[in-house]
Amino acid sequence: MLSHHAPNGGGNGAQREKEPSFLSPIYDQLETNIPRGLMGFQDLNWPQDSQLFPKHTTVLQYIQDYGKEVEHLVQLSTQVINIEPEDTEYEGPWKVRTRDLPTNSQHEEVFDAVIVANGHFIVPYVPDIPGIKEWNKRYPGVISHAKYYRKANEFTGKKVIVVGNSASGSDISTQISQHCSLPLLWSSKSPSMLQTPTTATKREMPPIAKFHISDRAVEFADGTREQHIDAIVFATGYFYSLPFLSKLSPKLIGDGSHVQNTYQHLLYAPRPTLALLTLPQRIIPFPLSESQAAVLARLYSGRLALPSLSTMQAWEQAVVDEMGAGRNFHLLPFPKDGNYINEMSRWAFTATVKEGVENEGKGKLPPIWGEWEFWCREKFPEIRRAFAAKGEERFGVRTLEEVGFSFDKYWKEKAGDSEDKILKK
Repeated sequence: MLSHHAPNGGGNGAQREKEPSFLSPIYDQLETNIPRGLMGFQDLNWPQDSQLFPKHTTVLQYIQDYGKEVEHLVQLSTQVINIEPEDTEYEGPWKVRTRDLPTNSQHEEVFDAVIVANGHFIVPYVPDIPGIKEWNKRYPGVISHAKYYRKANEFTGKKVIVVGNSASGSDISTQISQHCSLPLLWSSKSPSMLQTPTTATKREMPPIAKFHISDRAVEFADGTREQHIDAIVFATGYFYSLPFLSKLSPKLIGDGSHVQNTYQHLLYAPRPTLALLTLPQRIIPFPLSESQAAVLARLYSGRLALPSLSTMQAWEQAVVDEMGAGRNFHLLPFPKDGNYINEMSRWAFTATVKEGVENEGKGKLPPIWGEWEFWCREKFPEIRRAFAAKGEERFGVRTLEEVGFSFDKYWKEKAGDSEDKILKK
């Protein structure tokens, strides 16, 4: 396993200055938008004293704890420069060229399979709105992206627009609205599923239609024009980027809206010894990656068979027909994400049993979502709104019941409804 991340702490100041550092999109007051019971791995519980929607520091510690068993295999401060096939075989090995960042020396090794798990929050996406390039040239530093956001108080007294209404747009706009000139202008194409109750601190606006250089003005789709804008934060997502795989043919990346030539959002169909974890969006990442990993472990150990290339290509075309060949390709909004987790896990369950492997030769069992997971996944935007509405009190919230949600109550009501229907029949 190769990692760009450099270890924190240790050594003297001079040594730490030589350690590579990498820009993260994580901001100071970031909390998850998923309740901890839904977002964890099967075999590691969250700390019982952590809040219902954990802080990013808690999540980091959770991931580090989960990975302790393989930590000795991780090669830190290493940049992957290039990955390309060693030969023309369909399932052949890969040449991987890396750079050791402290010494700048390069190395090349051959691997039977490569799993890319670098995430997709790297290259910011900002829509090409009429006038934006000229506006940005005239007023440099006013337009930014959520990737570079860190602290809300940096916007104190400023007239601010936040564009985008997914998790980061909702959260960042709420944070900045506590410090900026009011109201903060929150621009989006549609209502946010994570929106907290409307207050005087934020004004919902339609999409930006045009930028006007005079008076630092912005025109919205409804004709409203706002002048003297001090800051615009685009929380509009990211491009997919795999520069170290740019020599592949057929290509993985076209316009950056999605990853091409994949099967099940996981495998590079033309050469499936290359896998790409967690490409989908609008998902619960940890259990989804766990189900994908179960497939890969069985596939690369020779216990699981792949469909034909034509079948894999037909899968991709079916997704294009349904979702388009653009930014929606990898979207798995509820209940698609839960169904996908179960589909991957059930695929893993079809693997050949092998003597000496745990669980009677089946291997580590992947997650299967049941009634509770689907209920919590469907409800989590409401749960998140109720959690956020508690303000500072949310730091002490540990359970779903504390914000008014009970699976037991839901189950009993559902059972009661079913009994009533049977009686009526």
